[in-house]
Amino acid sequence: MKIKVATYNIHKGVSYRSKPRVLALKQAIAAFDADLIFLQEVQGQHDRIAARYGEERHGHRHWPQGSQHEFFAGESHQSVYGLNAQYDHGHHGNALLTRFPITKWTNTDISDHAYEARGILHSIVETPKGTVHCYVIHLGLFEKSRVRQVEALIDAVNLSAPNGEPVIIAGDFNDWRNTLSAKLRKALGVVEVFDEVGAGSSLGDLVRTLARRQTAIRPARTFPAALPFFRLDRIYVRGFKVESAEVLHGQLWAKLSDHAPIVATLKLA
Repeated sequence: MKIKVATYNIHKGVSYRSKPRVLALKQAIAAFDADLIFLQEVQGQHDRIAARYGEERHGHRHWPQGSQHEFFAGESHQSVYGLNAQYDHGHHGNALLTRFPITKWTNTDISDHAYEARGILHSIVETPKGTVHCYVIHLGLFEKSRVRQVEALIDAVNLSAPNGEPVIIAGDFNDWRNTLSAKLRKALGVVEVFDEVGAGSSLGDLVRTLARRQTAIRPARTFPAALPFFRLDRIYVRGFKVESAEVLHGQLWAKLSDHAPIVATLKLA
């Protein structure tokens, strides 16, 4: 059974100039045609922008009446939302959109300090071929925080998905130096989707092979979206074969968010 998965940090649905991008994001997310969509920086509520752009003009609204995750899900997907950061005019967090039924979900606070609210959104979905555990993650900006948050993630997965059950962990790891992947592989038995499809160039792999050096394993570049350089976003899986993985680049994606999305096709082992 094949499952198409996407992860995307949507920058709260606004551009860097605070212009709403929610309608365009809905169309872009639908274009993934993904069964499971892991979203970060999803605005559950924003009263100021809703008041400014929520009124219907020229036959449509620039901001949804309800929450972003419900708006993006539409009629094709179910959605769950994990509130992480709350403020006077609203809140934001992580969300999962899924074509499969959700049997249970929890949101765990893994904030490391008062200035960055972070969480792990865990959902159990039932596919026609069995249960899959989905974890939406957005780690902190500071390396020491990320280390502690990954330890919390490892504990959460080991507790909630024991005995090697199929797992997908996706989101914005802010791990630009790629220091956390080895720990996740060892502790959870996961692979990052670009481990198997090969994010490096074939020429580089050939040179390393001739030099008897191990092929470098690196996640894809996803930030900033206009000219991706930093490797911030990841999809880790267990119990799946990775058939394809790609970062979506181009002018469209550069206008929607500061991150580029990753889309992968998996086959349930």
